[in-house]
Amino acid sequence: MTPLLQVKDVTKMYGQRIGCRGVGFDLYPGEVMGIVGESGSGKSTLLNCMAGHMAPDAGEVVFHTRDRGPVDTVTMSEPERRMLGRTDWAFVHQHARDGLRMSVSAGGNIGERLMAVGARHYGDIRTQAEDWLGRVEIDAARLDDRPTAFSGGMQQRLQIARNLVTGPRLVFMDEPTGGLDVSVQARLLDLLRGLVRDMGLSAIIVTHDLAVVRLLADRLMVMKDGHVVETGLTDQVLDDPQHGYTQLLVSSVLQV
Repeated sequence: MTPLLQVKDVTKMYGQRIGCRGVGFDLYPGEVMGIVGESGSGKSTLLNCMAGHMAPDAGEVVFHTRDRGPVDTVTMSEPERRMLGRTDWAFVHQHARDGLRMSVSAGGNIGERLMAVGARHYGDIRTQAEDWLGRVEIDAARLDDRPTAFSGGMQQRLQIARNLVTGPRLVFMDEPTGGLDVSVQARLLDLLRGLVRDMGLSAIIVTHDLAVVRLLADRLMVMKDGHVVETGLTDQVLDDPQHGYTQLLVSSVLQV
């Protein structure tokens, strides 16, 4: 099987400090990769380099596009990268406010993403927005409400709807359950797991919560000081960690 995404020796430095160094892996269609590590381990830097939010100092991020085949997204033009981010890619922020337009209605937030890929018929856009509100468990009657009127959990579900309405093949998630209380987290995780399965999504999830990756991720990558120290099947890594750092993470000695 051809990988959907190939990360090759990605390195990012902040002066003399390592953000991430020499990171590489392949992600296959329909696969979910989890990335964990304590604060400062490099997981968020790596995610932002892969998603095009930050330019790495070295390395390649090769995405297998539908029409052009493999393309190094690091060397893409900015307009090309923006279009990729509206079509085949999606990014779910930890704080929903960073991924939504708070002054625009819920339906408008979803509709804007559709319009960015060429949708123009108002009725069709509204119908799709209503459908996606239902899919993320938001009452369609809230279509014209602004996100400011929503709870934190509802805002996150709306951000997910906005991202997935165009049918992306790869979703980057940065702490998607961060800052939510336990009951809201559980509901959101169940929703995400169902959407990933039903849509056949590939995803890369950065999180501090090992329970999140156990539930969602097929494979797990553990980072420390900008380097990958252990990788493997999620259950294998969590149930039988080989690296001392991973053992500390699993035993909750480190605060991730």
